[in-house]
Parts: sequence; C-alpha cells; structure tokens
Amino acid sequence: MASTKKFDIENLGTATFPSPLHLSKTKGDKVFNFVQDKDRLLYNISLSEFNRCVTENDEPLCLQKAGPREKLLFDPPKTTAAIVTCGGLCPGINNVIRSLVMGLYYFYGVKNILGIPYGYEGLIPSYGHKLKHLTPDVVKDIHEFGGTVLGSSRGGQSVSDMVDTLEDNQVDMLFAIGGDGTLKGANAIGEEIQKRGLKISVVGIPKTIDNDINLIDKSFGFETAFDMASPIIRDAHNEATGAYNGVSIVKLMGRDSGFIAACAAMSMPVVNFVLVPEMEFQLHGENGFLESLRDRLETKHHAVIVVAEGAGQHLFVEDGTETKDASGNVKHKDIGPFLKSEIGSYFKAMNKEVTIKYIDPSYIIRSAPANAGDSIFCSRLAHYAIHGAMAGKTKFVVGRLNNKFVYLPISEVTSRRKKIDLEGEFWFAVLESTGQPFLMG
Repeated sequence: MASTKKFDIENLGTATFPSPLHLSKTKGDKVFNFVQDKDRLLYNISLSEFNRCVTENDEPLCLQKAGPREKLLFDPPKTTAAIVTCGGLCPGINNVIRSLVMGLYYFYGVKNILGIPYGYEGLIPSYGHKLKHLTPDVVKDIHEFGGTVLGSSRGGQSVSDMVDTLEDNQVDMLFAIGGDGTLKGANAIGEEIQKRGLKISVVGIPKTIDNDINLIDKSFGFETAFDMASPIIRDAHNEATGAYNGVSIVKLMGRDSGFIAACAAMSMPVVNFVLVPEMEFQLHGENGFLESLRDRLETKHHAVIVVAEGAGQHLFVEDGTETKDASGNVKHKDIGPFLKSEIGSYFKAMNKEVTIKYIDPSYIIRSAPANAGDSIFCSRLAHYAIHGAMAGKTKFVVGRLNNKFVYLPISEVTSRRKKIDLEGEFWFAVLESTGQPFLMG
C-alpha cells in the first residue's frame, strides 16, 4: 500500500490572517477561487494505477495544489522575505527574482524584501557580503538580462550560521532559487529552523538548466537552453555540409542527464547522433558509434553530432582519482575533445579524410536571458511560491507535474536525479528524429 503521507507539506502553524487578495470562495461567480489544502491532484494519472487503487482499496498518491490560500500565517505589513540564488547560472533567474519582489510587494503588501548576495555565502557574515534591499524599482528591468543580479556561489556553508543570520534579520520566509544542491541546503536550513522552534518558511524554486530535478515536468531555464542551442546546431550543420565528409560536434550542458542535448536535437532536426550520459555507448565494434558514423559518411558525406557534457565517461581510463566541484558534483572528463580525437584517429587509420569541427557553446547558453516561454513559467513559479510561503508552508518546492502546479516536499524532489528513460517514448522520439541506431554495447 502506498503511503498517502509521502507528499504532505509541512505547515508552521495555523493560518489566521485574512488574505488581501480579492478572490472568491464560491464556484460560478467568474472570479478565481482560493485554493484549499484539501484540493489535491493525482500523482499517477494512468488508468492502470486507478484500477489498482480500486482493486486494492488503496488511496492514490496525491499532491497539494499550488495557489493562494484564504488565510495567511504571516501578517503582510510585518513580514520580511529573503531571496537567494545559488549554483550555476541559468536563463530566467532574474525573472524569478523580479516576480517574487513584485508579487510580494503588490499582491500582499510585503515591503521588506532582502536580496542575499552570492548564494549561501551571503548568509555567512564573515564573507562580508551585505544584504540588499529589493524594491519594484530595483528589479523592474532585470528580466531583460541573463545571469543573476544577486550573484551566486557553490559550496556548503554552516547551516547553524545561516539560520543565525535569518534570525538576526527577522526573516519570515526564505526563497531559495537553485538546483539539487541548493534545495538540499534549503531543506537543511528548514530542519535547523524547526529544531529551534522558529517560524520561518523555506521555499525552493527549482532551477537547473539540465532539467534533472526529480518528479517535476521541467525546471525553468531548460526551454531557453535548447532554444538557444537550436541555431548553433543549424550552423554546425552548415559547417558539416560545407566539406566532403564533414563532421560537426556540438557539446551541450548535461552533467548527468541529457535532456538539453535530446531536445535541442529534436528542435533542429538536422542532427544524426545524440550522445547522452544515460547511455553507455561503445566507440568500436559492429554496434559501436564509430562504425555507425562511418556508415553515415559513406551514404551522406556529412554528420552532425550533439553530445551532452556527461556522456561517455565510461570510455575514459580510470586513474583512481575523482575530483569534485564546490557543490560536490563529480568533475567529468571532457568528452568533446576526446570524441574529436577518437573520430580523427579512427578515420586516419582507415586512410579516409574527414573534416571535423568542434563547437562548445555551453556558457553562452546558460547565461542568456529567458525566452518568452520560460519568462511566463518563471513568473508563475514565483507567484505560486509566494502563495505557499504566505500561508505558512515550509520545506517545499513549487513545480509543475502532469501540467499542474503543485507543492512538493523538498526531501522527495532531491531523493534522486531525473534521467532520460532509454526505453521511454521520449528517447524513442529522439531516435526517430535523428535516425540514430541504438548504439548499445
């Protein structure tokens, strides 16, 4: 029997303050209704799961619907909010910051909004980073630019010291914008707050260009990433076709999950091979990548390869050492130059001339401003995060699942990374788009 408590969201107390939002409590009056905690959405919407629950008399797993509540835990004029951005850059961070400030200020009348500079470092006084006071005038134009106006950093900080800073500044709610490591840090902050018996809401807004956050449909910035990659792939195709036996290799971001590479390839359908971290392809042999590339060049005389940065790590000779970045992520070997070298050596040994062009636009893509789709998505995530925080919910992530906005416990979202299912219809769509063989060793 599934645990019906799996996706429960913690509350800091009983909400008693009336919401300043002029919404409705009744259906049919053509005014949006307040959302109630009893409003739940199914996690698994398949017919087979429905039939299982009926047969086994089991309650289905449900998630709390995101949205504005009629009663608030925090008195808006006396509320202090703080915003922090952590980890690598990603399109849309400034959009989220702007929407948080605008929503807090204009929806609820929260006037004291603090910007925490340079990630979690900003909550440690010894770094000397001064907190920023954010107002609508400060953030009104920041959505036009990539990056983050608050600055960012990687690496863990003392949870106790960070909570001290929140307490010293009388912060009532913390909005943490970041990926897996940021969200785990936010959860740890929430647990320390709970131990101290404080009433500080901790909210995660999932940000990762790799789209590898568990459970949710997508993270913000992802759509812009493959949108930005599309014209680069188009131009890589022009390079490949401009030479007899021309080969273009485009390396895109994707440390452990290959969603950017896969979606970019489908959005610009001139790609012939997509190599992602989820597949342990072999270079040599009858079903190897190099043999398939040779077949492609013999028939079409050009090829475009899109490779995710974390692909092919099994091909490197292990030396027993493993280095990690400040966030604890394993630093991968550089697959791009390795692949270029291996392709060159393979065809040289066959005395076959090829022209290879290698393109790595990774940091240009991640620092770009959000496109229109992501801009809308960022705004909605921010507003739903505000509604949950004002109602006193804590240690939750706002995200979209089954195309509905929901609140999810941070602990569930960070339990594992989302990866491409090589047996799923998404990867099959990639293979259909590229004509790529399975390349399984």
